[in-house]
Amino acid sequence: MHRARNVLASLLLLLTPCLALAQSATIETYGSGPKVFTLATGSPGELGLLKVLGEAFATSNGATLKWLKAGTGESLDLLKAKHVDMVMVHAPAKVDQAVKDGWAVKKTLIGSNEFFIVGPAADPAKIAAAKTAVQAYQDIAKAKAPFLSRGDNSGTHQKEMAVWKAAGIEPSGPWYIVTKDFMTATLKRAEAESGYFMTDSSTWVAEKKNLPKLKILFQGDKMLVNTYHALAQPAGATAGADTAAAFIDFVASDKGQDIIRGFGKAQYGEALYNDAAYAKKYDQ
Repeated sequence: MHRARNVLASLLLLLTPCLALAQSATIETYGSGPKVFTLATGSPGELGLLKVLGEAFATSNGATLKWLKAGTGESLDLLKAKHVDMVMVHAPAKVDQAVKDGWAVKKTLIGSNEFFIVGPAADPAKIAAAKTAVQAYQDIAKAKAPFLSRGDNSGTHQKEMAVWKAAGIEPSGPWYIVTKDFMTATLKRAEAESGYFMTDSSTWVAEKKNLPKLKILFQGDKMLVNTYHALAQPAGATAGADTAAAFIDFVASDKGQDIIRGFGKAQYGEALYNDAAYAKKYDQ
């Protein structure tokens, strides 16, 4: 009996991470065709770009795209566990490692945006005068000004931690606020708490009208350029792997890139993302 309990406990330990991954994402569906595939991503889904791309692809390919809302780290975990057919993520080093390890294929550069450091107009850490992102982070830490971190292993969080590492700082203390939440939710909390936050430019363009207390205080460092790649399951690894691969080809095509270049212009007066040709200049 004791041995049986130990075996059950071991099985639960093995299953818990998979169950957590499967339950942690919100699913939305685009299209209604018989070729079903699943995709995990964060901001491109949250801001609506994925919906436009997915519906355009589904209409001409008899497909149904199911979106699982997840940051980059979680998206890659979902792909590795074969819970999704493909991902769109912004962590080039981790993308390369996934391909090297053999559990992901079809690495494709699809576009980019960049990171802005936003904060209260009063700018208590005076980062508007910083020359680099590293200096801006050093000034925030020195001032112990409130700084919000997603703390969720997303691409944004990974980039943030890379900047802290380059600055020679391990952030901690009451001024360093970890939200464990998505981009838009963390931006709204920065607004409420008069804190600094590193947001992607796409989310900022979409949400800035709702954030009157925040402003862009630092931008333009090449270190903060944010490149997005698509990755898929190896052929036959999951039921939707082939359709996912076809969707990646569509996103990389002239039609897909036209959608990316134009997305947001009608609603916000400017595009939310740059295309792959622009992103290639900064691709690692």
